[in-house]
Amino acid sequence: MSTEQKGSGPLRESQRSGPYATAVRWLENLNETQFAYLLLLPVFFILGLIAIWPLLSTFEMSLHADSRATGGLGEIVGFQNYVDLLTGANSNLLRNPFLDLSQPLESALIVTFVFGIVTVLAETLIGFGQALVLDQDFRGRRWMRVVIIIPWAIPIAIQGMIFYLLFAPDIGFATPPLQNLGILSSQPFINTTDSLLIIVVADIWKTSAFMALLILAGLQSVDRSLYDVAKVAGATKWQQFKLITFPLVLPTVIVAMLFRTIDALRVYGLIETVAGCEVVPSLSCLVVTTYFDSNLIATASTVAFVTAGIIAVVVSIYIVKYAQEGV
Repeated sequence: MSTEQKGSGPLRESQRSGPYATAVRWLENLNETQFAYLLLLPVFFILGLIAIWPLLSTFEMSLHADSRATGGLGEIVGFQNYVDLLTGANSNLLRNPFLDLSQPLESALIVTFVFGIVTVLAETLIGFGQALVLDQDFRGRRWMRVVIIIPWAIPIAIQGMIFYLLFAPDIGFATPPLQNLGILSSQPFINTTDSLLIIVVADIWKTSAFMALLILAGLQSVDRSLYDVAKVAGATKWQQFKLITFPLVLPTVIVAMLFRTIDALRVYGLIETVAGCEVVPSLSCLVVTTYFDSNLIATASTVAFVTAGIIAVVVSIYIVKYAQEGV
C-alpha cells in the first residue's frame, strides 16, 4: 500500500466529521418546508431592516408628546396620543378629524374606507368583466390588451391633472351635463362629496386594467378541457362560470383584491393632485398634513402607526380568506 493511500483514511475521516460535513448533513436532514424557510432568512433580515425597524421607530416616536417649543418630541406620555386620537381629544391639533361620526366625510378614517370599499369592488367587477372578454379568442385581442393597460401606465400626477381639467368649472366638458343632472355642484373641487366622487371615478378608470390583467392570468391557467366536459354534460354558460370559472379563479381574485385594498387604504397622490387633502382627507393625507403643515411629529407618528395597524388587520382578513380557499 502506498503512502498516499495510507494517509487517505484519516483525511477522509476528518472531512466526514468536520464542521463543513456537519453542516451538510444538517442541510440534508431538513424537509422541504424547513429548507424553504432557510432560504427566506435573508429576505426576512432585509425586511426587518427596511420595514420593521422604521415601524418600531414610528411607534417609539408616537409614545412622546409634541413639543411646540422645539418642533420635535417632548416627554414620554405612553399611549395618551392613541387615546386622544381615537376619542377625538386632539381634534384641535389635526387639520381634519381622525373619526367624527357627526361629519363622516370630513373624517379621514371614514373617507379612506369609503374610497377603498367602493373602488376595490368596482375595479374587481369591471376588471373581471374585461378579463372574461380578453380571455376569448377574437381578432385584435392583442391590441385590445394593450389599449386596456394604457390607463394603468399613466403616472398619478398626470392622471390627477386629467381629471381635474375634465371636471374643472368653465373648462371641463364633463361638468355641465353632470351639473344639469344634479350630480355635481358648480364648484366640485371645494365640495368634499363631489371631489370624492371624481377621485373614485379616476381611480376606477386607472386601476381596473390592473385587476383585469391579474384576473386574466388566473383565467388562462384554467384547464380548457373542463369546459369541453361541461359542454358534453349539457352545462349552460352560466353553469360553466359558476362551477368552473369562478371557483378556480377565486384565489387569483382574492390576491388581486388584496393588492388593490392595500393601495387604496394608503391613497394620497391622487387626492392631492385632484382636489387636495384639505378637501378630501384620508389617513395618508392626515399623516402628511400633520407632519409637514402642523409639525406635530408625535401625533403624525400615531396616525401613521394606527394606519399601518389597520392595513395589517385588513391584510390578515384577506390571508385568512385565501387560506380558506384551500390554496
